[in-house]
Order: sequence, then structure tokens, then C-alpha cells
Amino acid sequence: MNEPAIYGTDLFGDPIQPKSRGPVADKFTFPPFTVLDARAGDWQERKRAWANCGIKSEIGRTCEGGNAWNDLSINPRKAESTQKIAAIGDGATIFDPNICELAYKWFCPKKGQIVDPFAGGSVRGIVAGLLGYKYWGGDLRQEQIDANQEQANEMLPEVMPEWICGDSMEKLEVAPEADFIFSCPPYGDLEKYSNDERDLSAMDFHAFVAAYKRIILRSVKKLKPNSFACFVVGDFRDKKGFYRNFVSETISGFEAAGARLYNEAILVTAVGSASMRVTKQFEAGRKMAKTHQNVLVFCKGDWRKAAAKCNA
Repeated sequence: MNEPAIYGTDLFGDPIQPKSRGPVADKFTFPPFTVLDARAGDWQERKRAWANCGIKSEIGRTCEGGNAWNDLSINPRKAESTQKIAAIGDGATIFDPNICELAYKWFCPKKGQIVDPFAGGSVRGIVAGLLGYKYWGGDLRQEQIDANQEQANEMLPEVMPEWICGDSMEKLEVAPEADFIFSCPPYGDLEKYSNDERDLSAMDFHAFVAAYKRIILRSVKKLKPNSFACFVVGDFRDKKGFYRNFVSETISGFEAAGARLYNEAILVTAVGSASMRVTKQFEAGRKMAKTHQNVLVFCKGDWRKAAAKCNA
């Protein structure tokens, strides 16, 4: 697999390699530990390199009423969902491309087929295409699909991603067989994208969880035997201030679908706006500021065979 020139090219047109950070990091891009530090300098450097490729995942992402999806004034509880994204450069926000890269390289066979039931912005598909993986992603909003496709056409990845507009509950039936499932699902009603009754963000939490688990079930059915799946998730609070236990709901959904929890990691995210709100929220209610996400990896079938496919 040819590595994309995210750090640019030298005088001979060959990709510039980052400075060596040790044999383990050089072999796996970052050490495969259960704590991944998105605040570290080398992580930030690589994230900026990915952003400089031209990824603009925030384009096309709006909430109900046309507001920018990262406008925290829409819903104060949304502040805890911003771990899903990370500020780069002038403040533009995108899903962290490093997580995509690690998930694909660590848990997907080379040139394998990735299926993403909650596609959202362009970054997961474009990173996949630039790394030589096939990507299929579903999203309800045609404007998001159009924005993603426009970016892909401009960047011309090695393999063109495929985005499908529609409800994943239905569209997964026609999705390709997956070598790897990867997604970052919506966080309940924290970000309401539309009034479409099929939109999970427009449902009450009980209906959301039921629909969410059905989509997980249909995703796992598309996953080839002896293969991995990965969801990046984070817990979030209900309107009374208590956590929803969303991480556990995700785990139970996968396990019920026949994919066992195999790895879990903590992604330590940037402090961002938490530094401005932590004093007030802790003094008022002893609520700690959330600065991490959970990276959950599942295996359908034999993990030895799944690992062997990734090593081939």
C-alpha cells in the first residue's frame, strides 16, 4: 500500500517521512497502547499534516435551523460531544484523521472494504481512499453526501470513497461485504441535524437506542467472519445531568449482534472549551469536564484469524 504524501514530497517526488520516534511508533504509526494521547506534539503534527491535504469535513455539517454543527450555543450539553472533533489551525473542526488512520491500519486488511453506517463528514472516507482502502458510508442528508463527494473529487484519493444517501437501516442491505466496520455514531439528541423521523438525532433516547442497536446488528451482518469492527464513542448526559451509559449500550449492541468486545482504548482529547466551563460546572454540580472518548474494538469470529488477515 502506497503511503499518501501527507508531509509533502522531496525533490524526487517521494513522500517525506516524519522524524523517527522509535521502532514501535515507526512500525505502527503510533504505539498501540490503550491510552492514545491526542494532545501530544507528534499526534498534533500528524493531524495538521492530514488537514493540510485539504480535508474539510466540517463542510455540509449543519444542525437543525442551519446552524453550524459545532456551535455550542445550540445546546449546552453539546459541549461534552465536542471530543468527537478537534480544532486545527484557524479553528476549523474535523473528525480526527489520526484515529481513522490507526483504525484502518491496525484492524483492516490491506486494501480492504470499510463500511461506515454513520458517515457524516468526509474525513473517514477520504482518509480511507488516500490509504488505498475501499470505503462505503451512509448518511441521511444529501447536502452532506454532495459536500463529501466534491472534496473527494478535488483530492482524487487512490480509491474513490462511496457515499450513499439514505437510512442505514435500509441502505445496509445493499452495502458491500465489509472487511472492517468503522464509525462514530450520533450522540443521541445532543446534535439534532433534521426533523426527519428516520434521523436518530430527532428521536427520544429509548427510540434512539433501539434504532441504534438495529443498525449495529445490520452492520455486523455485513461484516465478514473473523473480522474487526470499531466504534469511537463517548458517554453523554441526559437533560437531568446524568450519564446515559452510551458506551455500555454500544457494547451490548455489538455483543448481541455476535461481535465480542476485544479491545478498548481511551482517546485523550484536547481540553478546548472545557477550560472555560469547568469551574462553573464543577462548583455548581461537581460535574467533571470530559476530555476523553472510548475507542471500542469488536471481533466477529476468531480473533487469531482476524489478526492474521490484517498482518497479511
